[in-house]
Amino acid sequence: MSRILIAEDDPRVASFIQKGLHAAGYSTEHAADGETALFLARAAGFDLIILDIGLPLMDGFEVLAQIRGEGVPTPVIVLTARDSVPDTVAGLEGGADDYVTKPFHVAELLARIRLRLTDRAPMTAGTVIEHQGLSLDLHSRRARIGDDAVELTSREFAILEVFLRHPDRVISREQLLNQVWGYGFDPGSNVVDVYVRALRRKIGAERIETIRGAGYRLP
Repeated sequence: MSRILIAEDDPRVASFIQKGLHAAGYSTEHAADGETALFLARAAGFDLIILDIGLPLMDGFEVLAQIRGEGVPTPVIVLTARDSVPDTVAGLEGGADDYVTKPFHVAELLARIRLRLTDRAPMTAGTVIEHQGLSLDLHSRRARIGDDAVELTSREFAILEVFLRHPDRVISREQLLNQVWGYGFDPGSNVVDVYVRALRRKIGAERIETIRGAGYRLP
């Protein structure tokens, strides 16, 4: 299991990221300030670091400069609310491997994490998840029912990935919103229901059950 350090001072954002990563099968540790992030990055042997720029005590740019200056090779995805070109360039030139701007979608962050981890290690059988003849290849982003390919949009793929990682478990609309659309999305939206209906048309309505008042389940 890959271990990921989340250096983020906003507890709501940190919790949102941790829930999404745990659901995807990653182990995480949280640092709420730059000094703690630097200590853990040096000592704990993580597979990847998600690094917020606006950290207290020591900002993300300084943490990044320190670990790269000391030869720590761990892939770093910089996470920040700043979306200006100079900040993006500074992060990448400072040694970051990727750059994600808040607000963001868990599906996008997971895709970037998988890409960086794949760059460091050969692909394994764990990149394919299956249930009842339905399978997703997380690297090629292909879906299949038996031997037949199924064309899915990126959001449909992300929703199905959540279901396949938790078969027989009830997944609430709020959980799907958080993991697929992001923590900043309107909780009153019916977008989840719209996408679940579209997904049912492609994989079969019987594959996703509606649990009244609770959410959905992949039986």
